[in-house]
Amino acid sequence: MAHVKLSSRNQIVIPREARQALGVKAGDQLWIVVHDNKLIVMEKPKAHRKAILGMGKGLYPDGYLDEERNSWD
Repeated sequence: MAHVKLSSRNQIVIPREARQALGVKAGDQLWIVVHDNKLIVMEKPKAHRKAILGMGKGLYPDGYLDEERNSWD
């Protein structure tokens, strides 16, 4: 874990150890996520489709979406 400081321009520097662990370099784009009042920095995935695949799994009871689709006909 590293300690960083927010600059007067609202910027932070990602420490070298963290950049190396993530395999990121200058110019790479990253995702910033806030969860439970915690800042999480993640590397931006190459393919958005793969990144979101399965995120909604388990949100609805089994068969719910099939029933909804069938009701549209």
